[in-house]
Amino acid sequence: MRTKAITITVLLTLLGVMGMAQHASENKPPKVGLVLSGGGAKGLAHIGVLKVIEESGVKVDFIGGTSMGAIIGALYASGYSAKQLDSIFRSTDFTNLIQDNVPRSAKTFYEKEDSERYALSLPFDNFKVSFPQAISGGQNIYNLLVQLLFHVKDVRDFSELPIPFLCVATDMETGDEVLLDKGYLPEAIVASGTFPSLFEPAEIDDQILIDGGVVNNYPIDYVKAMGADIIIGVDVQHDLATRESLSSATEILLQINNYRTVNDMKRKSKKTDVYIRPDIEKFSVIDFEKGNQIVTNGEISARDKIEKLNQIAQAQNKVSKPSNKIVMVDSLTINRMIIEGNDRYTRGFIKGKLRFNLAEKISFDDLRQGINNLSATGNFKAIRYDLVSNGLGTDLILKLKENPIKMFIKMSAHYDDLYKSAALINLTKKNFLMKDDVASFDFILGDHIRYNMQYYLDKGYYWSFGINSKLTDFDADADFSLIRDNFNVPNDPNIQRINIDVTDLTNQIYLQTVLKEEFAFTIGAEHKFLNYSTRTLNKIDPEAEIAISASNQRSTFENSNYFSVFSQIKLDTYDDKYFPTSGLLFDGDMHFYAFSSDYNDNFSELAVAKARLGGVFSLSNNLILNIEASGGVKLGTSKISSFDFILGGFGNNFVNNFVPFFGYDFLSIPGNSYVKGYGRLDYRIAPKHHALFSANFANVADDLFRTGDWFEEPSFSGYGLGYGFESFLGPIQLYYSWSPEISDGHFFVSVGYWF
Repeated sequence: MRTKAITITVLLTLLGVMGMAQHASENKPPKVGLVLSGGGAKGLAHIGVLKVIEESGVKVDFIGGTSMGAIIGALYASGYSAKQLDSIFRSTDFTNLIQDNVPRSAKTFYEKEDSERYALSLPFDNFKVSFPQAISGGQNIYNLLVQLLFHVKDVRDFSELPIPFLCVATDMETGDEVLLDKGYLPEAIVASGTFPSLFEPAEIDDQILIDGGVVNNYPIDYVKAMGADIIIGVDVQHDLATRESLSSATEILLQINNYRTVNDMKRKSKKTDVYIRPDIEKFSVIDFEKGNQIVTNGEISARDKIEKLNQIAQAQNKVSKPSNKIVMVDSLTINRMIIEGNDRYTRGFIKGKLRFNLAEKISFDDLRQGINNLSATGNFKAIRYDLVSNGLGTDLILKLKENPIKMFIKMSAHYDDLYKSAALINLTKKNFLMKDDVASFDFILGDHIRYNMQYYLDKGYYWSFGINSKLTDFDADADFSLIRDNFNVPNDPNIQRINIDVTDLTNQIYLQTVLKEEFAFTIGAEHKFLNYSTRTLNKIDPEAEIAISASNQRSTFENSNYFSVFSQIKLDTYDDKYFPTSGLLFDGDMHFYAFSSDYNDNFSELAVAKARLGGVFSLSNNLILNIEASGGVKLGTSKISSFDFILGGFGNNFVNNFVPFFGYDFLSIPGNSYVKGYGRLDYRIAPKHHALFSANFANVADDLFRTGDWFEEPSFSGYGLGYGFESFLGPIQLYYSWSPEISDGHFFVSVGYWF
């Protein structure tokens, strides 16, 4: 009985295959069309299916796909084997790819500071706050596809690919289905996969396009129209989800879209000769980190159809041959650049960001870096580009879509032991006075009112121009000897510590040239107003160099304006400001103070030089070592102590020459010169969670370098044991700090980005 059932099954299979090919000529093998549906991360199952199709010997003659099916289908149609696709996607970081995470190395120093200060940024158009259209512009995906498909860059009719191909998108304005079978292949398949709210809509030939799955997630009819006699279809679409599964906005949008596509598949699956539906219901459309299992499940489901696939291969007379291995090109020569859509940003600005010379061989990494540099500015809603052969090399046709929003409102919050609680609100205006510029104003409310104003005219390769104005105000407890020794205050044995109020207003105008976004040279002029005062002291020697305000009994130690010129050289390849995992840092600064209003009547010309050098090294997958050395010296014979170095405390954005130092409280160790060594071990307990151990050592004194004492055994040391967390507000860091030289330990807390 069982043998009879098997015989009937085999006969039915043979009859089915004969039926599939009934429209094919008896002298010609049947044409096979492959239909790949969309499904986000679930679409990785297509790769597993393609592996089995190749093994069976089936020759695919036509491919049609939507969304992820379009991406994988296009790569396969261009000549990549299933094995190559498996290797490509296994080595791809989809989180960075989808989120359009622009590496820190792509940002200028102005952009680095901007991105590391605000927790929230919203468009502020016509004084109305709005929200972005999508999480990502799809730039990283586009960059990758341009490189992967470089070998077919000149194919403008997709029927001329090694395997004729088409994909489907949706016209966002009309809801009409749009067939994409011509044009620039990377642009077409990205348009097919622009999932609403996740990716910005694409624009092709004046049509605004979104994911083709909205109207046709399984383009079987188009593939049949190409001439396919047999259809192999892979369906990785969502079924309608239960209420328990609708846990995110993405899942809800999918559910709405799937009302139609689920019903469509009842009809389309019946028109499919070999219908493969991988077992991937437990995966979501964003489960890219589970890609290996998804590929495997696709392969398992395809093997269930292996007999049918073998029969098709036999009907094709085993015409399938292993495809030639596509070698991904890693370099190119761009001879000409055509820029379209740059109304508010000059050609010089754009070329300066791209940072490569025409008619010279460059790597795709260089091209990607240049595109990232443009993307990091935030000035463009979309950056698309075609690479077209011109005989001698390649034309780069850069198609820019400028961001219509020129004003933004940005916010952040922070707490630390020096500046205390603070809330920041920022207004940023691009094209404030002219093309290529940006103006920004931070207003900071909290225990101390502060502000930070910046204007930057970015000229890329050429000298950029900037203006900064910053008001800083804080108070801190310090040892009375710090004031007594530096400001000629008479000794009072009854006073051990004193609360100092510090006000610093700094105005700068500067020129800056930037190389590779990671190296900058800056020259400029600076005005600085300094005020140091306290309410702690009530009785003062009239001959001392301080004054008491009659209105509030405030003792003032410093109340001068200083005028200087400065220069700075900075190299910063750290991949993160707060928890770096790789990179080098050098920051050298020289200020020459030429004039002063001279409140204490003791000014003479002086210079201050300081430098910081660091490196970050990976000791293991989760253990990072950060080593830094820094030092500074005041040059000249001036008695001015306002620019001396003062070590102590924990933090990032200190004013003037205050230097963080574990083991001691803020404003603890003064001197007109210092050297410091610092090391930190960062163990990543879990993603975004860090266990931290820090140690620092220093020599601090007057004339440290003249006497040679900087080379002696360190006089000061301190250690810190802490925890760090990368939150949406910015880094949260908790430290217990101690020093063997003193008995008291200190707790330091920092919440949010420093500003």
